[in-house]
Amino acid sequence: MQIGCHVSIRYGYEEAARTASRLGASAFQFFPKNPRSLGVKAYDARDARACRKYCEEQNMLSIAHTAYPVNLCTVDSELYKVTVQSVRNDLDIAEACGAIGVVVHFGHHKGPDLLEGYKLMIQMLNEILDSWSGKAKILVENNAGQGSRMGTTLEELTQVRDLLAEPQKVGFCFDTCHAFGSGLWHGHDWEQVADKMRELGYFAHLCAVHLNDSIYPSGSFRDRHARIGKGLIGDDAFASFLRTSELQGLPLVLETPKEGEDSHAEEIKHVRHLADNWQL
Repeated sequence: MQIGCHVSIRYGYEEAARTASRLGASAFQFFPKNPRSLGVKAYDARDARACRKYCEEQNMLSIAHTAYPVNLCTVDSELYKVTVQSVRNDLDIAEACGAIGVVVHFGHHKGPDLLEGYKLMIQMLNEILDSWSGKAKILVENNAGQGSRMGTTLEELTQVRDLLAEPQKVGFCFDTCHAFGSGLWHGHDWEQVADKMRELGYFAHLCAVHLNDSIYPSGSFRDRHARIGKGLIGDDAFASFLRTSELQGLPLVLETPKEGEDSHAEEIKHVRHLADNWQL
């Protein structure tokens, strides 16, 4: 399985890939630029090409992640324009680095009319992807449910994608902690969740997984990640999750707390152990 973790680009994109490899990862996630800013980055194209080449040679998969301030449902016209430019820039960098796509959280709308929020999200995604011709996709991530509860159901995720002008340019990133926090998954019922994904066609467009345990219980609508097996989801539930045939070949990326420089190396081994035991 293509298991990895989030890594820093402090020393460049190629070095981020090499760092992931040293940790025993076969996949990784990175922020294309400052994760706290919606600015546009003039990136080093040579470094990005070197990252792509290294990943191809090592058979590594990567995904990028948009900056924290990105909200696909913003009602602020100036922020809307800045967000569109920022996410397009992320797509450019992801494409140059050879990443599968750019993860973006399902939007959140503060107004009373959630339908307006969905409309704003569809409008922004359409504008971001208009004239985009690269292979990198927008990967919409499910929410844990803070605030308006938007983006917590499989029905929402699949319907929003279906309503886009160019849905083929959009896939999904499934976050296990978010799914648990929202009550979409209770830990013991993965087969029922997987069957619903098949029924709705969600798996057909799933491109990546954020593999995180949860500090808070299922249905709490709270998002705080724990190391695999150290939270309330637990090893047994993850072992069941990892046996899912549709996950084979996808990047499964840890976003869990670090406990020392090499803690993700041990956690990657632990996840592989869970997966291998089920496959035996």
